Amino acid sequence: MINETMNAIIKARKSRQRRYIFVTVLLAVITIALACAMMMLGNTIYPVRDVVRVLFGETVPGASFAINEIRLPRTVAGLFAGFAFGAGGYIFQTMLRNPLANPNVIGITTGSSAAAVFCIIILHTSSTVVSLAAVIGGLVTVAIIYGLSKGSSFSIGRLILIGIGIQAMLNAFISYLMLIGKTSDLPTALRWLSGSLNGAELEMTFPLIVAVIIATPILIYFAKHLEMLELGEQAATSLGVNTNQTRAILMICAVIVIALATATTGPIAFVAFLAGPIAQRLVGVGFSNIVPAGLIGIILVLGGDLIGQFAFETRYPVGVITGIIGAPYLIYLLIRINRKGDI
Repeated sequence: MINETMNAIIKARKSRQRRYIFVTVLLAVITIALACAMMMLGNTIYPVRDVVRVLFGETVPGASFAINEIRLPRTVAGLFAGFAFGAGGYIFQTMLRNPLANPNVIGITTGSSAAAVFCIIILHTSSTVVSLAAVIGGLVTVAIIYGLSKGSSFSIGRLILIGIGIQAMLNAFISYLMLIGKTSDLPTALRWLSGSLNGAELEMTFPLIVAVIIATPILIYFAKHLEMLELGEQAATSLGVNTNQTRAILMICAVIVIALATATTGPIAFVAFLAGPIAQRLVGVGFSNIVPAGLIGIILVLGGDLIGQFAFETRYPVGVITGIIGAPYLIYLLIRINRKGDI
């Protein structure tokens, strides 16, 4: 009887593992296809042959400038920002055991945006300082929300409600900055607020690339601890997890990559919110969904950008498209949670 139970458990685990590998590979293939489409499509459509020649350093009249200066930076920004939003959102939702506990809803991306817009409109700083300010703004926002929600005991519901309140205040602050700002600074600031890949530059993307490369292995390493945190504070502690240390490391890594993604593309709406639930639906439970959630984040950003650029007569920023996709799901989730009484 025991052997039969063990065999059934092993068989089920292998089945979940095959599903995880299949879904992850499929998502990677879709990501590559969208990246190729981003490099090929535009006012002029270039064949794969010309794109490859340009990427390997050859000069192709007409194609070299468009690919190297416009499409390549746009694609790289979409790849790394999408992965950062997707993986970071999944970390928050899993760690806090609530789909509403993501950077968009609880004000983390708004904190990064407020700091960045302040640097653009008031201080007129360089893009490097703006990126640094976005990271600091995100970390300070997390510290404030976490500190106010802790009280005598940590409460996820309290954290979400306080985060929503902080987000409202930060949005009011951003609106005030937009009112007092110079007309010449407003287009740059508006790019932050809408979330866009327009005007992306490789130099601006470099800090995000470095952060994602460093943070992703750390997040994957702590994936088992993250799954234990999902069981609850007491259960995780009884299993030997230092919950405060683990939560701090995961939160800092997630905030840094999300803040730098925001500094690069602006707060692309609902990517961090949607990626985790989609990954869990596709992959299931039993394995860490950090990488699948990151890949889904990329697919949402690149796919949304392609739709915004080519599906309509007017070109829209990617944040507008992802906002249209994500808003109905947020309303549905709020109704469902309200019925369950989770908050």
